[in-house]
Amino acid sequence: MPRPIIAIDGPSGSGKSSTSRGVAERLGLSYVDTGAMYRAMTWWMLAHGVDIDDPRAVAARCHEPVIELRVDPIAPGVSVDGDDVSADIRAAEVADAVSRVAAVPEVRARLVASQRAMVDDAGAAGRGVVMEGRDIGTVVLPRADLKIYLTADADARAQRRASEDSERSGTGSITAAQANLQARDALDSTRAVSPLQQASDAIAIDGTHLTLDEVIDAVIDALHRDRG
Repeated sequence: MPRPIIAIDGPSGSGKSSTSRGVAERLGLSYVDTGAMYRAMTWWMLAHGVDIDDPRAVAARCHEPVIELRVDPIAPGVSVDGDDVSADIRAAEVADAVSRVAAVPEVRARLVASQRAMVDDAGAAGRGVVMEGRDIGTVVLPRADLKIYLTADADARAQRRASEDSERSGTGSITAAQANLQARDALDSTRAVSPLQQASDAIAIDGTHLTLDEVIDAVIDALHRDRG
C-alpha cells in the first residue's frame, strides 16, 4: 500500500506542529513543517535588512536564501545558506513579522514549489509525509490522502503559545500571546493568496479538551477509516 500523504492545517497555536510530529513519528513518515520555512524566509529578510512592509522588496529577494528543512520528526530543523537557524526562527521578532512575509505571492510561489518537491522526493524514496501549515489541504497538496483541520478555542491556543514562549525564553504572557494570535489569524485568513481556510473535504478536529496523544490518535484513526 502506498505510503500516505497527510495534510494538517489550522491556525496558530492549535497544536499542528506537535500533532504532525507525533503522527509522523508513530507512522514512520517524513515531517514537513512549512511554517518553519516561512519563518526561515522571514529571518533571512530581517537579517539582511529587507523592509518586510514593502512586498516588492521582499519579492525581489525571496529567491536568494537557500532554505533546507530536516524532515526527521524526532529531530526536525531548518537551515538557511548552510547555517542551522532552528532556534533563531522562533524569536519574537520573527513571529511578529512572518505573516507579512508569508503574504507576499512570490514568497508563497517559491516555497510551495519546494514543499511539493519534498513530497515528490519522499514518494520516490517510498516514504509518506505529514505536512502541516495553513494552506496544505487547499493549495499545496489538494490531493492529499487525508486532510485535517486542527483548531482549539482562543484561550487554549493562547495558553499553549505562552507556554511555548516561556520554554524558549523564560517569559510567556497569555495576554501577549492572545494579541499575537489575533493579529496572525487576521492576516492569515484575509491575505489575497492562499488564505487560511478549511478544505471542503478536511476532517475538523477540535483539540481544546484533548491531550496531545488523543489528537494524534484521532488523526491516525481518521487515516485508518479512510483507507478501510
